[in-house]
Amino acid sequence: MFTGIVEEVGFLSKIQKINSGERLITIKCKKILSPKLKLGDSIAINGTCLTVTKIGKTFFSTLTSLETLSKTNLGDRKVGDIINLERAMKASDRFGGHIVSGHIDSIGEILSLKKSGKSTEYWFKIRSKYRKYLIEKGSICIDGISLTVNQVKNNSFSVNIIPHTDSETNSRVWRKKQKVNLEFDQVAKYIEKLVKS
Repeated sequence: MFTGIVEEVGFLSKIQKINSGERLITIKCKKILSPKLKLGDSIAINGTCLTVTKIGKTFFSTLTSLETLSKTNLGDRKVGDIINLERAMKASDRFGGHIVSGHIDSIGEILSLKKSGKSTEYWFKIRSKYRKYLIEKGSICIDGISLTVNQVKNNSFSVNIIPHTDSETNSRVWRKKQKVNLEFDQVAKYIEKLVKS
């Protein structure tokens, strides 16, 4: 379980393609390696929950399965890209964002961005089947960042990114037409299941 509060921005330092089509990715970082990161730990990488398979003094590695590559933007990332990182939360941690599972629902696309005061307003395109999970002032996780939905129109929605978020996450390099990982609100999905049953 995660909160969508990014702990550190790491750098994708190596991508090793495996014959099966899977990829072993290595991310250079510092903060999340201490206190001691362990093999088997879960880390949200651009919001995607993955398992640590190797640890070095300045990096960790993880295997991205075919399922992960087909459902997230990790297959599009290149060496040198900056990646949002968050360790799984402890039961004693302060809950600063919202409930995030690390299971990506869909890939969205940035439709537009413009300055709005000191913030930047982004509009994202989504598949129509996911619109039902969005409400104005509700929560959404984009590339592992817990954000508040501003507006919802047809198959798109907007959020505002403040300067602090830009300084602490990869949102500072987001551009028009870029693909981002989306995880919709868990509470909305549970309510839907209960109502249907």
